[in-house]
Amino acid sequence: MASLVEVAAYVPDTSVTVEEAAVPLGLSPQEQRRYRRFLGLDRVRWDPAAHQVDLLCAAAGALESLRGNEHRVRFVLHARTIEPTGPYSVNPLHQAVGKLGLGHATAFGVSQHACASGLLAVDLAARLLAAQGDPSALALVLTGEKTYRHVARFMLAATIMGESSAACLVGLDGPRDRLVAYASRTDGRFHELTAVSGEVATAFGEQYPAGLAAIITEAVDAAGLTLDDLALILPHNVNRVSWTRLCNQLGLPFDRVWLDNIPRTGHCFCADTFVNHTDATAAGRLRPGDHYLMVSVGLGATFSAMVLQH
Repeated sequence: MASLVEVAAYVPDTSVTVEEAAVPLGLSPQEQRRYRRFLGLDRVRWDPAAHQVDLLCAAAGALESLRGNEHRVRFVLHARTIEPTGPYSVNPLHQAVGKLGLGHATAFGVSQHACASGLLAVDLAARLLAAQGDPSALALVLTGEKTYRHVARFMLAATIMGESSAACLVGLDGPRDRLVAYASRTDGRFHELTAVSGEVATAFGEQYPAGLAAIITEAVDAAGLTLDDLALILPHNVNRVSWTRLCNQLGLPFDRVWLDNIPRTGHCFCADTFVNHTDATAAGRLRPGDHYLMVSVGLGATFSAMVLQH
């Protein structure tokens, strides 16, 4: 059984309000009000001086369990929402691996599930470690991306993207945060979905709550649990209204979903659930033995959920 040995996050100091972000994003006053009042966004974290490699190293550098155990890391996975482009010689992941002293590890990116790729990477890391047969081996999952203005700073009428990053060290048979079940489904009807896809985007919005509820139920059933057994849900931080609808559909108490970061970080690609994990743990919302769920949705459209035991 795989476990999360440690989870760490990097949240930039630079905090930008929705109104301040509206200038470079070109948001109208009406759109600003929608993001703030209806979607529950207030601020977003950007780090203008940081490059992609800086975000990855900042998160990984906060992992206390990595120090002195670099030689045990066999795999490094960068879970990405957007497929990377650029010359191979300046690959940010390879640069980060070098700076972290992990040049001996096999490093690669995972992007097929968009914003749900973080959970895919954890599951894949667990499978790779199990195949290795070395109980002391570790895998490092990195998440977080730059919000390049011409590529991905906001999703129209849904969220504003942030630059927080996270790192997760995965091992086998650990004493805490054990992976109990993982479920993932891709709905190919929305493979061409973009923010301006018209009828396709409308259809996705209508199917979104049902798809999210179905994958959560599937993961919980696979774990042999019920929704009442979950102490907490760690979501992707797209917006507040989508989680309100989900809670209503599932009959789930609203305070069982960790939504504290939506107004302060924005949606940080694959890093959301891991950033939420660090904050919820620090706040004492997860106690030893608690079952909890990490859940994310990626455009394309992939719905993923993972049950763990703290």
